[in-house]
Amino acid sequence: MPKFLFVYHGGKKPEAPEEVEKIMAQWVTWGEKMGSAVVDGGNPVGPSKTVFKGRLADDGGANPASGYGLFSAANIDAAIGLAKGCPILEAGGNVEVAEIIEM
Repeated sequence: MPKFLFVYHGGKKPEAPEEVEKIMAQWVTWGEKMGSAVVDGGNPVGPSKTVFKGRLADDGGANPASGYGLFSAANIDAAIGLAKGCPILEAGGNVEVAEIIEM
């Protein structure tokens, strides 16, 4: 079955410990609903740098990643269906979905 990379962008970072627990519970529930489609549940990511030929940008680009996950789905439409339940959408973020091409 094809695999898809989900790259999370944006989203509001929780401040209060109770808010962190609530958001983490939403991510766990989302992952449990997807069951075996979860290949690697992923993680948030820290500040990034973008490497260009001859220069380095410290800002992570126009739409820096805030996390990632790896999922299996029959096709990109099915992967998009999985992404539509992602908790980051409720936090004002978005999910970039890309099929991984096996080499």
